[in-house]
Amino acid sequence: MFVRCGTILPHSIRIGKQMSHTITAKKPLLARVRRIKGQLEGLERLIDADGDCADVLQQAAAVRGAVSGLMAEILEGHLRDHLGDAKLPQKERLQDIESVVKIVRSYLK
Repeated sequence: MFVRCGTILPHSIRIGKQMSHTITAKKPLLARVRRIKGQLEGLERLIDADGDCADVLQQAAAVRGAVSGLMAEILEGHLRDHLGDAKLPQKERLQDIESVVKIVRSYLK
């Protein structure tokens, strides 16, 4: 699963192989996304109500930290469940590495 611009895009599930970690951990991941959504709504309310700059900055930092935590959890699961699978052919593993590198670079911009 990838998170891009607030939208969750499912990672392709390999037919006949291990179920994707994002499917097995769907419930806790969705709970995290919903908490982030609540934090974003709080940030929106603060800005709309002309909240104190320090409060707005604090809330924005909390949202960023929550998104970073979600990204780290999804990335760790992907690396362990997919790239760490010794049964994967080398070519598939290298393609997956390139895909993850592009996503991480995009995320860190």
